[in-house]
Amino acid sequence: MTDRETLFIYRMNEAEETLTDARKMLEGGISARSVVNRAYYAMFYGVIALLIHENIEHKTSKHSGIISIFDKSLVHTGRMGREYSRILHRIFDARQESDYKEFVRFTTEDAAEYLRMAEEFLRGVKARIAGSKSN
Repeated sequence: MTDRETLFIYRMNEAEETLTDARKMLEGGISARSVVNRAYYAMFYGVIALLIHENIEHKTSKHSGIISIFDKSLVHTGRMGREYSRILHRIFDARQESDYKEFVRFTTEDAAEYLRMAEEFLRGVKARIAGSKSN
């Protein structure tokens, strides 16, 4: 197994584990803010895994940079649907507000919706990976 393949597997596992954490946090009544954070990070790790899988150069670790590369290399080229970009941007913005602005509160319903969106996003990432393997 190559280093790239090992890193891809690591990042996909990280995405799945973080999504599972978000589900357990929601079910356990942990703060909605924390659920949103974990849902976002599950997607972020999934994006990095996808960039690795697609052999797309991404020398930045900045979140805005990774999102920009995702949009430019995968969404604008039609390899991923625009809905995935919308989901990613929406949760990124929510996580940014929650982490860096004062008095931002999420309800349990908000957290459940963001978690649902993260699950949809990662299903799309997996579908892209599975589709590219069969080509």
